[in-house]
Amino acid sequence: MLSAAQIEDFVEHGFVRLDGVFSKNLASRCRDVLWRKTGCDPDDRSTWTQPVVRISHFDDPTLFEAHDAPALKEAYDQLVGGGRWHFYGFGTFPIRFPVAGVLADDGWHFDGSYFDAEGRLCVNMASRGRALLQLFLYSDVSANDAPTRIRVGSHLDVPLLLAPYGDADILNEPICRQLDVTERRPVALATGEAGTVYFCHPFLVHAAQKHRGTEPRFLSQPPLGLKVPLSIDRPDPQLSPVERALRTALRSA
Repeated sequence: MLSAAQIEDFVEHGFVRLDGVFSKNLASRCRDVLWRKTGCDPDDRSTWTQPVVRISHFDDPTLFEAHDAPALKEAYDQLVGGGRWHFYGFGTFPIRFPVAGVLADDGWHFDGSYFDAEGRLCVNMASRGRALLQLFLYSDVSANDAPTRIRVGSHLDVPLLLAPYGDADILNEPICRQLDVTERRPVALATGEAGTVYFCHPFLVHAAQKHRGTEPRFLSQPPLGLKVPLSIDRPDPQLSPVERALRTALRSA
């Protein structure tokens, strides 16, 4: 599904975009499902009162139909390794509206992968439990429609912040406060037509932004789980692209 060039782009840049993973018709049906969860009326803009409505994970056959696209499974095998991953939910659905308001969630960060015994969001060098961050676009997203901002290549900076801690539980927030080391990286925008999916390295630094368009942006952020922990100590032919990026980062230090 992904070409050799796309896989190398993933290793170097930290993400790859795949268009047309699911149909526009199916994307429209997913939007219908999500509209009902927002509590807003698609035909009454007076009900669009918040710049973002964040919906927690829930199960719905239409959403799972989008995730059952064969292209996804093939891409997961190529990026993470056959038999090494599992899908465990859609995460959150940040629905962004073209309305005024202060954003409280537009800081640069990478996503923590698990919760410790005290319920705190944590991460470690092995990205325990998280193989990929994904962005499922259920609506067309232009540069004005609050596309996720991505610091290209930042996944190669984050491992150097985590390496001193080994496999210990590290609180995500203090590490995110050190992400000024990624400021030099160029910024890309996660734009595309409905049905597009972005596959992102779990350590890729990204951020939300204000909506400057006219129609709401519908997106989900499903994490991909790990059945087999990441390791950079495998023989070269057995390294997944996610692991190769980690090895590249640590060897460049």
